[in-house]
Amino acid sequence: MKKNKQFYLGIDISKPFFDVSVLAVTQTAKQEMQTAQFGNDASGLRLFAKWLTGLGVSYDENSLVVIENTGIYHRPVWNFCSSKNLPIHIGNAAHIKWSLGITRGKSDKIDSIRLCEYGYRHREELKCTAALNPVFLQLKDLMTNRTRLMHHLTSLKSYLKELKGVSDKSFISVQQRCNKAVIAGLKKSIGLIDAEIKKLISQDKQILTNYQLLKTVPGIGHWIAIYLICCTRNFSNGITGKQLACYAGVVPFEHSSGISIRGRNRVHKMANKDLKKLLHLGALATLKYYDEFKQYYSRKKEEGKHSMSILNAIRNKIILRAAAVVQNQQPYVNYSANNV
Repeated sequence: MKKNKQFYLGIDISKPFFDVSVLAVTQTAKQEMQTAQFGNDASGLRLFAKWLTGLGVSYDENSLVVIENTGIYHRPVWNFCSSKNLPIHIGNAAHIKWSLGITRGKSDKIDSIRLCEYGYRHREELKCTAALNPVFLQLKDLMTNRTRLMHHLTSLKSYLKELKGVSDKSFISVQQRCNKAVIAGLKKSIGLIDAEIKKLISQDKQILTNYQLLKTVPGIGHWIAIYLICCTRNFSNGITGKQLACYAGVVPFEHSSGISIRGRNRVHKMANKDLKKLLHLGALATLKYYDEFKQYYSRKKEEGKHSMSILNAIRNKIILRAAAVVQNQQPYVNYSANNV
């Protein structure tokens, strides 16, 4: 940012409204923080724009908006910032909360003030989030919808299967007839969503390009490629392979302290569990279809490594290669099958 007047905006967003705190800084001199509340809708955003104009907030690199990822409720503010070219950082709620240290008291206004102060303190390291892409959001919503339907379908099938061991055949037949339409409906809905997902991918050139590049990586198929695109906002923030691997929970960290704790290296429990499951299936597929991974697995097994430790290493390799092909915008090429 330039060394003239700068503005830091912290916005705490809920479903009906959002609270805003604005800190103006001239050189190193902080001015009094301004706060307000607006409706989280079109009319509220219009009032918000007028309020910012009255404060003299500039819609350029001299301003920075900081919000937490709320799932869907932050999208109107994100769209507003994208349309106005107002730099915005959408942060992880847990990361922001822990960085604040010990805090006392909580309200929407207080949270917006804390977000504002967080933006000012970390202004040199925060990366601006890419502008809102409607096609990407539709793709992400379809994937979320598909995941929920798949969970319902799997749960229902599992329940009917378990009944076979404890109920008589006549009652099982009744249950199957009662749920036949539901199962058929879920399968049909999932099929329709799959068709819409393929259509959306073909509509956005950047998403299609990254999707095709990801599929060249061994172990990455249709659904893993789409899930990676959704998790990384189509790799828009320049996420590295190591960062993505940490997010997926496939990076082992040291666990020791002084002379009292001497634990083995372990992955962290905070991870995207769904992505980790998909990568596990991808790792198993590489052992079946790719000689380089078969040889790698056999070699590590002979060295005494645990099977899950080897599979975790393969998951890590898949992630690193996925980030590399997108970063380089080049398909994956296996130059040496013996050098894994």
